Amino acid sequence: MSSNKSRSNGRQKALSTAEQRMKIDEVRKLVGPLSTKLPSSCSDASISRYLIARNGSTKKASKMLREALEWRLKYKPEAIRWEEIAEEAKTGKIYRAKYLDKFGRPVLVMKPGLQNTNSTKGQIRYWIYCMENCILNFPKGQEQMVWLIDFQGWNMGSVSMNVTRETAHVLQDFYPEMLGLAILYNPPKIFEQFRKLVRPFLESETYQKVKFIFSDDPESQKMMEELFDLDELESAFGGHNPIEFDYNEFQERMKKDEMKFSDPTSSPGDLHPTEEKDAVMVTQAAELSEPILQPGEEAQSDASDEAPSSIEGSSPEQPEATPKLPEDHLTCQVVCKGSVVSVPEEQALAVQMK
Repeated sequence: MSSNKSRSNGRQKALSTAEQRMKIDEVRKLVGPLSTKLPSSCSDASISRYLIARNGSTKKASKMLREALEWRLKYKPEAIRWEEIAEEAKTGKIYRAKYLDKFGRPVLVMKPGLQNTNSTKGQIRYWIYCMENCILNFPKGQEQMVWLIDFQGWNMGSVSMNVTRETAHVLQDFYPEMLGLAILYNPPKIFEQFRKLVRPFLESETYQKVKFIFSDDPESQKMMEELFDLDELESAFGGHNPIEFDYNEFQERMKKDEMKFSDPTSSPGDLHPTEEKDAVMVTQAAELSEPILQPGEEAQSDASDEAPSSIEGSSPEQPEATPKLPEDHLTCQVVCKGSVVSVPEEQALAVQMK
């Protein structure tokens, strides 16, 4: 399995260095003076991610980037500190693992069955805190992370629809192309109902990064072995590491990492403020199975550019609404029980910057 081969993901055709340079400069120009307030968010690396997310359209990418800059200036995600979210962290429902996957991507572990609060605002702020911490710990040249989601103890009441909707919105609109893969480990049958409710919130490209993994399925375990060092991977995910979440150790790690947030204008992609990145790798790693459409589902083309309502730091919690399922919705790529799925070669989209 290689992460060095390019893949046509249907979002943006391969461009020459000159063409890419022109698009990046055009987006920066369209964003205007706002780009000077958070210059690191308007780096070549960052703009490239927005271009990919909007299929190379400079107009759409600049609109998306402008909205993300406005959000960062208002919400100030880099300013969230441990003391504010310490209660949310106590059960280990979200934490950054101390290992990387085999592609060098940080791993964000999520255990929604350990939900311990009822505040939509608090839960979202803690998730954003963990996202920012993951990004802060990107190895140089890395642009994506992996989510490992353990469904032990999960039920329909574990995560509210408000939190799910806002999480999808913030991820897709303000952290575009930063999720490389989301692994749903041993989801129960009842999760299918939740999946159908969540599907309308997700763009097709995001949905295709979701993988269902089952501990008793050989194909699933093969995929985990190809992605992770099993000696490092927690036993909860089929690995050999018996380590469990330690709140005090995690607290110490987070407080040390907070020292890295010394630059108030730091943002995703600005991992080494004193060093200029010569090349940007937007990794599209671990596409390990062909799409498998479930009964009644058809492939969906371009996702709507309409974004859900934006999250604000002081906004009141909104009543939950049950979304309607679209007529056409794309299933995620799945490694199912009993399924024998071919494994295509991995690819990545490398954008060389001068």
